[in-house]
Amino acid sequence: MEEPFGKFGRFNPTGHAAIYLARVCAETPVMLRQCEPGELGSVISRYHRVDGYDWIAMPLVSYLYAVDDVKDIPKTANRSLEAELRETYRRQYLQELIPDGPNGATPKGEWIQLVGSSYDRKIYGFQLPTTMEQDARLIADFNTRRNTGRFNLLFHNCADFARTVINTYYYPHAMRRNWIADAGITTPKELVRSLERSSRKRGIPLQVFVIPQVPGSIPRSIRIDGVLEAFLKRKYVVPVAVLQPVVAGSLAVVYLADGRFSLPKNPAVLDVTALSQAALELSELERTSPTESVPTESAVTLAVTHASVPGAERPGTDVSDVAPEENIGDVAPMNPGTEATMPVSMRREN
Repeated sequence: MEEPFGKFGRFNPTGHAAIYLARVCAETPVMLRQCEPGELGSVISRYHRVDGYDWIAMPLVSYLYAVDDVKDIPKTANRSLEAELRETYRRQYLQELIPDGPNGATPKGEWIQLVGSSYDRKIYGFQLPTTMEQDARLIADFNTRRNTGRFNLLFHNCADFARTVINTYYYPHAMRRNWIADAGITTPKELVRSLERSSRKRGIPLQVFVIPQVPGSIPRSIRIDGVLEAFLKRKYVVPVAVLQPVVAGSLAVVYLADGRFSLPKNPAVLDVTALSQAALELSELERTSPTESVPTESAVTLAVTHASVPGAERPGTDVSDVAPEENIGDVAPMNPGTEATMPVSMRREN
């Protein structure tokens, strides 16, 4: 679940949804395969007007930072560096998918969402256990079915894609849209809300982490909201309250009854560099102990650290300021009583 940014994000603050699969890699942006040992998987989502495709898959590090190797991730970024990294990556790997603009210029369009997402926004991740058999079914289906663009903001958006993937291949009926608080539009925030409820009812372990926006001069992304929540918290509700106070009051009641949901106050921070190192270590373990299979998702767990987002990420604010309302129960930070048995990288900082 990714926070909104820019002018469109302020108008429509529902954000973006994508699926990160730790064992599924991108042979090409539109062809999937099982990952080799040491690879970090891919991020898959539905996009609007990117060469006519419905879904596109990108390697994790490239998706987040527009580089190939974690050693090239910049400590800070500005608009100039962001544009340079994206354009360099496009020319090297995505030229066929995203050709040059007029006179060889950088093309305009929504392709920028494919690479360097962490320069523009903060990202929340919600980790669930999956199996290689589930991954194999997804790979087979995605590689054989038609991949033709069908994006529609109301009925076939990125959150609809994520909901369909999780419900079809991993956890049936785990995610749903909210017909009342979101007017039937699938939103990333409602997906997380329904996933949390489903995991709690089914006893499925759900771990939450955050990937901070890269510090620098690029404007910070904004808080993610649902449809009715955005309507009530922003200026859109003012004329309705003046002209139809009963309607405005009814909408507020609906939101309070069925739309309130907050992200956890102190999520873990995912260190992608540590994730890469953990994946390599697990790969070496499998190489030296071929009879012992280690799940790739273990690398994600090993790389999760309990820490505050750097102050530059949002001046004067850390992760604890993200959720002013109630905390969601089962995706809260891990029980402190378990920390003694955790790897050092997973213990809370004092």
